[in-house]
Amino acid sequence: MSDLFDLTGKVALLTGASKGMGLHMATALARHGATVVISARKQDQLDTAAAGINAAVGAERAIPVACNVGYKDQLQTLVDTARERAGPIDIVVGNAGVNPYYGKTSEIPDEAYEKTMAANVQSNLWLAQMVVPDMVAKGNGSIMFTSSIGAFKPSVMLGTYGMSKLALIGLVRNLAAEFGPSGVRFNAICPGLVKTDFARELWDNPDVEARIKNDIPLRRLGEPEDFEGLAVFLASDASRYMTGQALTVCGGSNMWT
Repeated sequence: MSDLFDLTGKVALLTGASKGMGLHMATALARHGATVVISARKQDQLDTAAAGINAAVGAERAIPVACNVGYKDQLQTLVDTARERAGPIDIVVGNAGVNPYYGKTSEIPDEAYEKTMAANVQSNLWLAQMVVPDMVAKGNGSIMFTSSIGAFKPSVMLGTYGMSKLALIGLVRNLAAEFGPSGVRFNAICPGLVKTDFARELWDNPDVEARIKNDIPLRRLGEPEDFEGLAVFLASDASRYMTGQALTVCGGSNMWT
């Protein structure tokens, strides 16, 4: 059983991994033996994050490479650099995402809509297209994308973000069907409200936080470290028969939806 979560010798590529959920998932993968190539937009934050991972695991297992996922050429450079410095890619965590617009879907400007869909959906398709040949060649691989419980219900003010995350689940399912015969697995992680900088405007108010907690059976908001075990599970042979799924991690808030 000790080998079930062993990632020794594996190469993992993560986007949106300089802080928050992405950083915790990267650290967990490294603790279980993987070399992690972490990316985000700011190199200085990535350098700090990589140093923290290496210190935590007592080995040089983190490689920081800046990348804006909204640009296909930068994603390709990220993938190429990961291969050059670490080897063929076994695991992908597509955690980067944006929400440039808070308001009614019927009133969203074209630019904000296009940016949301490009960063949250198309960039993950690009990433999958770039890395999947490595996995097909090995007959094994795991790709996970961060979706949201916002995918499962409408929202007057965050509707377009939810639409993009529902589309991302659709992407996961289609790629799981397409590449399953080659041994490559695709799954979506669907967080509830997590205490990250990305979601700060939704929880950084004592009254609002108290109200939200009251609607969550576990009576707390999510924390970035709550996703460490799930990332290791999906990356490892422990989940070898799981693909095309949307795994909801929300403290129970979404079980009635």
